[in-house]
Amino acid sequence: MVIEPRRPAIEYGVPERPLDLPPVHVRRRRYPGKSPREFHDKYKELNPERYPGDVAKVLAAGKTPAGAHLPIMVDEVLRCLRPRPGEVAVDCTLGGGGHARAILDRVRPGGRVIGLDIDPLELPRTEVRLRASGFEPDVFVARHANFAGLPKVLAAEGLTRVDLILADLGVSSMQFDNPDRGFSYKGVGPLDMRMNPLRGESAAQLIARSSEKDLARLLEENADEPHAHLVARLLKQQPLDTTHALERLLRAGLNSTLPGLAKADVKMSTRRTFQALRIAVNDEFAALDALLRLLPQCLAPGGRVAILTFHSGEDRRVKKAFQAGNREGVFSAVADQVIRSAKKETFANRRASAAKLRWAVRASD
Repeated sequence: MVIEPRRPAIEYGVPERPLDLPPVHVRRRRYPGKSPREFHDKYKELNPERYPGDVAKVLAAGKTPAGAHLPIMVDEVLRCLRPRPGEVAVDCTLGGGGHARAILDRVRPGGRVIGLDIDPLELPRTEVRLRASGFEPDVFVARHANFAGLPKVLAAEGLTRVDLILADLGVSSMQFDNPDRGFSYKGVGPLDMRMNPLRGESAAQLIARSSEKDLARLLEENADEPHAHLVARLLKQQPLDTTHALERLLRAGLNSTLPGLAKADVKMSTRRTFQALRIAVNDEFAALDALLRLLPQCLAPGGRVAILTFHSGEDRRVKKAFQAGNREGVFSAVADQVIRSAKKETFANRRASAAKLRWAVRASD
């Protein structure tokens, strides 16, 4: 038994008491096992500053702590971008700030990084962390914006072109792990999937208003789903409000309709369905196409761009845009082959296994 001050008592769910009453005895919250199953029970992992030892144990086991994001292929990104002191860089997908921090260490003195993110929940948290690490507004600024509006962001900073541009197109672990965001069926949560939960329609609303034909098309275009028409028909069978409801519907429907389908194939179809819906909800391909069109006008002569993709639909777009720019003389050099994560990183962070990195260099005007 410990005596907790009044403020933590509210945190632990104890009703607020009048100020004139003495503190109450409150049982210390118990950590449910070495590795709690539920996301919100992992309060030690969710507070790395308070429990550094526990977080270190999770990392040593080759796992990503809940609510944290391990930046992927940092060394490879730095080799592609080659940041130098005095240069200005844009991280189009700030996320947890891992890539931005690595670039910041190399553009100082005299350089700066502009971090963009569409997520209004994670952006301020990342800004606080980078500020605490000593990166003041003269070297780092965070902007709540989609990278499709990159020229507008640069104009607001008094810029027209920058030296470095990075875009990591993966869903961050903070978004993916939190069941409240609805990106994964690993935990029970609303069928949402919005990068910006304050705007637009959720995945549940998208399914409800879309026809079976439209759903089949987006499954094919966004995820190359081989059973797109069957999955689309399943999606329209009943209202879907949670991630688990969608996962159970797909598993039962695919198993009953295609009894010979392997368990692994059922799981992959479910993953592809979640991917296709997420891309549609956030209009991700349209935003990526806009960024690829804007790159030449936003990069200074000799400027470098690196883009991390995580599925074939993204990689095809980046590859074709870079190759077309190289043929037209917009880029003086592009990656000959895709760059993949090293075995050591893939083992330590399984989310790196799907990553593909491509780069390009802006030609001189």
